Amino acid sequence: MEKLFSKLDLVDYAAGFKHFLAREKPLFMEGDANLHYKMIHELLTRDRLKPLPEVPSLDVALMHLSKLGILRLNEIFSFVQIINYMQYLKSMLNDQSLGEWMERILIPAEVTQICGYFDEKGELKSSVDEQFASIAQSLKMVKEEMNSTLRRLISTEKVALYLADKQIHYINNQEALLVRGGFNHVLKGNVIGRSSSGFFYVVPEVLAKLVSRESELIDRKEELVYKYAKQISSSFTKQLKFLAFVNKEFDRFDAYYARVAYAREKDMEFVLPSKTNVIKLENFAHPALANPKPITIDFSKQVLMITGVNAGGKTMLLKSILTAAILSKYLLPMRIDAKHSSIGSFKEVFAILDDPQNVKNDISTFAGRMSEFSKLFGKKVALIGVDEIELGTDADEAANLFKVMIEKLIDKEMKIVITTHHKRLASLLATHPEVELLAAIYDEKSERPTYGFLKGTIGRSYAFETALRYGIPQSLVAEARVLYGEDKEKLNELIQKNIDLELEMRKTSEELDARLKEVEKLKESLRDEKERVREEFDHAYSKMSKEFNQAIGEAKKAIKSSDTKESHRLLNKANQLHQETRKVIPDQKAEPLHVNDKIKYGSSKGVIKSIKKEEATIECDGITLRVPLSKLKRSGNQPKVHKSGVVISKETPSGSMILDLHGLRADEAVEKLDKFLSDALMSGFDEVLVYHGIGTGKLAYAVRTFLSSYPSLVSYGDAPINMGGYGATLIKL
Repeated sequence: MEKLFSKLDLVDYAAGFKHFLAREKPLFMEGDANLHYKMIHELLTRDRLKPLPEVPSLDVALMHLSKLGILRLNEIFSFVQIINYMQYLKSMLNDQSLGEWMERILIPAEVTQICGYFDEKGELKSSVDEQFASIAQSLKMVKEEMNSTLRRLISTEKVALYLADKQIHYINNQEALLVRGGFNHVLKGNVIGRSSSGFFYVVPEVLAKLVSRESELIDRKEELVYKYAKQISSSFTKQLKFLAFVNKEFDRFDAYYARVAYAREKDMEFVLPSKTNVIKLENFAHPALANPKPITIDFSKQVLMITGVNAGGKTMLLKSILTAAILSKYLLPMRIDAKHSSIGSFKEVFAILDDPQNVKNDISTFAGRMSEFSKLFGKKVALIGVDEIELGTDADEAANLFKVMIEKLIDKEMKIVITTHHKRLASLLATHPEVELLAAIYDEKSERPTYGFLKGTIGRSYAFETALRYGIPQSLVAEARVLYGEDKEKLNELIQKNIDLELEMRKTSEELDARLKEVEKLKESLRDEKERVREEFDHAYSKMSKEFNQAIGEAKKAIKSSDTKESHRLLNKANQLHQETRKVIPDQKAEPLHVNDKIKYGSSKGVIKSIKKEEATIECDGITLRVPLSKLKRSGNQPKVHKSGVVISKETPSGSMILDLHGLRADEAVEKLDKFLSDALMSGFDEVLVYHGIGTGKLAYAVRTFLSSYPSLVSYGDAPINMGGYGATLIKL
């Protein structure tokens, strides 16, 4: 892994990431990648948590416990730090998947009690045992007395003459004075060291008793600490499975936290590996580059062959593709547009980038390359990057050899990124359906590579231009051009013309796309404006319809009126209002409707599915309806589409309040009456009048027999004298 990271220029990236880990661990996380990705994203949405405590690996400590060993106090405290942090997480993470995870971590009461024995520095609290408090107090007093004694010596006139300075020095955890040679005439003591200037560190003899007392107190404290370490280790042995579990869960959260913290610091995102082998990168930036030009590439085929100008970014593009796959595989953050990117999942990633020549192993460049390639034929579903594939041997021979090998690797489901200056190899593979060509672009005007790439073509190497740019004399380059040959130079010119034409076509296409977007935007704006005007018109029409309905109300009153002249007057008034309303409403010359047009039916919006003569089938609010075309209006907004198998056919009735059945047979009259009453109900009429005459009474009998079983009937009876008397029936619905 370290070797691969070094080849891909990821050493600094890895070091930066490890800085956020509480303790060193492998980059790969065992378990379900989808679950890990979900947990990481939940952490990203939360407020920042306090960092994990830095603790060492406890695998050896767990092994000692399994063998009934006794842990050191610092090892016990490391377990305490882990458990205390997990307690903190349980209090902070109490919902979503992280909360469910924390709920499964049940900390035994005995372990919680032991955690309370320690202070923040990892020392056993004096409250655990009174002897700790007594020893601590005694040590403090001894220290104070030692300092006081040394201060008195420093202030003594005879001793002061031999002092190098007036400081109390701590050498090997002992208080000492720094003195010059000859000090033994005025000061008795033990020399415990020498300074770089040749002075002596001396512990005065008068401190001997105090030092001895201090040593006794420290020994008593260590005995007491050992006693409690033994007791705690015994308790920990009983909880060995829990400690191993919580140690593993701590590492798991540490891996999540480090990734989230690193992503936040560097403004990076995560990409979950997909189940396909497609690599689609949108605005990816390699971590090693300070100000990179973001890479956008769709690597859907199995082989990507990159040709073109020297120092044009070919190798960095190859490294970027492999880097993105590695970071995604290990769920490490990267600078990328994650929403529009997709990175496949690969069992292994191989980078064949360096010159493998090795004098010690007696291996040449080409032999080393063949050795590396030979290992690939035993692999499957791997991602391979090969830089300068033709390196180390005759280009023409290598072209045919590498063509055969690459086709074999394609059969083994390998995904390969290749950089080359070898046009023959590129031309041999160009027609293969699983090979994509990519050319690094050179700007001839500025005589510089653009670090951009053009799909579907072979690029020039621009060796002569690069040589001039890096200081090779022009006369030498001119001589080389002559030797290179006029026919090959013309081939390069044709390749460049092809690239220039492709770039020009791409630029034109982008300009046309931009104009098309502007036209579509304007068209949509006009549709919205048209709909707004239509809605204003509908509002005015609705208002006038309301006034017309008021006129209809007046007409109803006229029908019920006993005064014939008054009823005629009111009917004339209603008709006059109706005519005035029709004058105000202008005729609309609507464009004909077509299938898939967005329409408005009443207050609902929908889409026309089919048209047959004057009737249309529409999908509206999840329901399919068949309605007259005349009842539909064009709409500019996108309707909500719902799947439904319901089809409703609706005919709009032409409502009337009066029906004349004179001259009809009984069965014809009943059929017409049934339709008339249905239309009246649809139109909202609550009272209608039916003329059937007196005659033989058969028609009146048929009408009333039908009405007696009509479900929506309220009542019926003879009409008033002025409205027909016995020759008519007044029906209330």
